[in-house]
Amino acid sequence: MTWRHLPAPAREIALAATEAVEAARSRDIEAYDLSTARLATTERSGVVLGSVVRLLLEEAHPDGLDSDDVRRVLERSVRSASSWQPDVDPHVMLVLLAGALGVYDPDGDDSPPDPAAVARHAPLLVVDLLAATGQPVESYLGAAFAEIERTERHD
Repeated sequence: MTWRHLPAPAREIALAATEAVEAARSRDIEAYDLSTARLATTERSGVVLGSVVRLLLEEAHPDGLDSDDVRRVLERSVRSASSWQPDVDPHVMLVLLAGALGVYDPDGDDSPPDPAAVARHAPLLVVDLLAATGQPVESYLGAAFAEIERTERHD
């Protein structure tokens, strides 16, 4: 399944996410700012990017993740991103990781990240995780949309 055949709102998320990831990959600050601002206004983009992160984590750690694996991913992604995005927030990155793994409870967080923070940080995490696969983000987006659709049908 490719995201290009999805309804307009889903295509908008996919396009904005792809642009943000590509801007992060090339470390193009202006393009990143524009694409993440657009991503922040697309409803459910956090769910889609969370699914992409989870798929990437599962691929990189087929036997599962432990706390050391999560710490390594967090440290590596924050360190890499902070070299060109100095305002990267490790707490937001941790929330994104925990959310992707299904262990984040937003009700228990006094200051959950807002959609703009999620939009600014999720592509940074995706780029870091994509580096290990060598695959384009589009393939993971297609899989994420298929998974979200399957989950919604069964709920």
